[in-house]
Amino acid sequence: MILIAVIIAYIPQNLNKTLPFELKNGDLLFQDLDSSPLCDAIEQVTSSIDNLNFSHIGIVTIVNDKKFVLEAYTDGVNLTALDVFLNRSLNDKKKSKVIVGRLKEKYSYLIADALDYGLSLIGMQYDNEFLINNNKYYCSELIYEMFLHSNDSAFFPLSPMTYKHNGKTLQIWTEYFKKINISIPENKPGINPGGISLSKKIDIVHNYMK
Repeated sequence: MILIAVIIAYIPQNLNKTLPFELKNGDLLFQDLDSSPLCDAIEQVTSSIDNLNFSHIGIVTIVNDKKFVLEAYTDGVNLTALDVFLNRSLNDKKKSKVIVGRLKEKYSYLIADALDYGLSLIGMQYDNEFLINNNKYYCSELIYEMFLHSNDSAFFPLSPMTYKHNGKTLQIWTEYFKKINISIPENKPGINPGGISLSKKIDIVHNYMK
């Protein structure tokens, strides 16, 4: 009787415990970066899930049991330590401004091949022109190309890009594209972190800001 009472008393305690969130290979990390006015400009001209502001995206990549983030950042395509990624942008409560998207189970078979392809792109240049098919990659373009490769067709679709807010091109974009000596690629096909966050093919499974 004593043993039964001990077991009964023990079970509810275990059931009430919340297991810590565990990242999985292929999880998408949507990040609200505050590193430059350009990040704010990206957030102004794009929409994200739950009206959040995302200017960057990376993908969890587990190598030798260690978690990294494969990303196209200012220094090009590379693997970044998970803690470095999460601590890159914090809110006023010192919590990472990142949410986690996970492919729905029926699409999970695409992850391994997508990651293999993404890893093969390490060292490629960052695409500061935000153009598709120029042998350079911006953050969401990398994710697009990875899953295009594993799916044989666009998994996350492209859409016409805009650099306008309330119908007017933001001054920062005018200055930016003038500096790199190209025309503003208004309405050119592209993709952004916010758009991917709205995809019906993923579930939002964690919010590091909470």
